[in-house]
Amino acid sequence: MYQVTLDPLAEEQAAAIPAEALRPLAELFALLEVAPWSGQPYNPANPKANMLTHTFGERGLATYMVLDEQREVYLIRVEWP
Repeated sequence: MYQVTLDPLAEEQAAAIPAEALRPLAELFALLEVAPWSGQPYNPANPKANMLTHTFGERGLATYMVLDEQREVYLIRVEWP
């Protein structure tokens, strides 16, 4: 199991998303704890890199890094347009 850690910027962004996005974001966190590699490569030209994106809800996008040695998912950004 991986620990999900939020960058301070991602923490601010997550705190600012609307109430309708909170449940999908929580579901994403739960998924990332057990399947961190389930996202899409941040850079399609480098599909094996540890920086990924994952959608959540209807419009959300999370950008994160998988740190296998630390068993950590480091969330960089949370976007909800």
